[in-house]
Amino acid sequence: MEYIYRAISDSILEAIQYYSVITITGPRQVGKTTLCKNLFPDYEYINLERPAQRAVIEQDIEAFFKTNTANLIIDEVHHLPQMLSYIQVLVDENPDRKFILTGSSNFALLHQITQTLAGRTSLFTLLPFAMNELPATKELSTNQLMYQGLYPAIYTKKTPARLLYRDYYNTYVERDIHQLLKVKNLQAFQTFIRLCAGRVGSECNFSSLSNEVGVSTPTITEWVNILQASYILWKLPPYFANINKRLVKTPKLYFYDTGLLCYLLGIENDKQLATHPLRGSIFENMVLNEVLKNRLNQGKDNNLCFYRENKGFEVDLVCPQAMGLNIMEIKSAQTFTKDFMRGIKHLEEVLKEPILSSCVVYDGDFESPSPTRGIINFRNLAKASHPDNF
Repeated sequence: MEYIYRAISDSILEAIQYYSVITITGPRQVGKTTLCKNLFPDYEYINLERPAQRAVIEQDIEAFFKTNTANLIIDEVHHLPQMLSYIQVLVDENPDRKFILTGSSNFALLHQITQTLAGRTSLFTLLPFAMNELPATKELSTNQLMYQGLYPAIYTKKTPARLLYRDYYNTYVERDIHQLLKVKNLQAFQTFIRLCAGRVGSECNFSSLSNEVGVSTPTITEWVNILQASYILWKLPPYFANINKRLVKTPKLYFYDTGLLCYLLGIENDKQLATHPLRGSIFENMVLNEVLKNRLNQGKDNNLCFYRENKGFEVDLVCPQAMGLNIMEIKSAQTFTKDFMRGIKHLEEVLKEPILSSCVVYDGDFESPSPTRGIINFRNLAKASHPDNF
């Protein structure tokens, strides 16, 4: 099977020159193992997802490291967090020794990493394919792209989306949720996650979700945090500007992949997207994911947020930088109109911070790329000059 080069590779290869440990987290089945094996083919590979191998190592971790003295790729290291203390000692004694650690549970892994390997590891997050990594996306319609999502198996194994996301969700619920939350009322949780899908791109009111699901607000908060830590959904916080406006304070919810989102919404084929009431929100989710991947693949933090006033003025994306702001409006329409610029113009008038760049990303063919203000098709987002600021 042909290996598809991942954009995050350059950042990882740069970091390995300065750190003894590289930690790569991300959702299940996004290609973390494939990435590591291709970037570091000479490293010995250890898979802690295999119960038998994990059990043998757990019996005597010190003996394992004495026997395995080569550079190591340790997959799903969160299954055996005790190993991290041994790795700390090994790299302190021999900085030339290298370890590549992966994990699909941000919740379980990062706490241990920050406690044990602080200053010794460089952290990366690998998400599903970015569109610029996958030439095959050019052959898909927008609806097909949103419905199929960008999980590797869709493109490398030709797995039908309806099968992939059904199995992915069922496996996730049966395995991770039971392990992390000990959910007793699985039906309530299933209702909850589908309600989250129905609120994609909207401010998430936890009290409202609590009433609809029939569990407490603290439980809803815990469930949202676990879904975020497990790379199912992510929160886009509001931007708080220093102006005399009443601004919303509630984050928006988005999913890390629109294929899984479509499955949770009960969308069974791409044709249903043409008239679906949430098509605009799903399109917005897809574009924001691409911006997020662009930052993470460069080894940058997620500093994305949105702007909205209570009276309705809104801009979909604000990216603060040292010298000002980069802002973006996202429209699913195929025909550009001047109204698309309304939110951007308003923000330019009310904010004290300088606007470094602004753009409208939409589904049409007319384009006017510019370093400071542009109009671009979402497929060219990664190639345009100004979205690199995001």
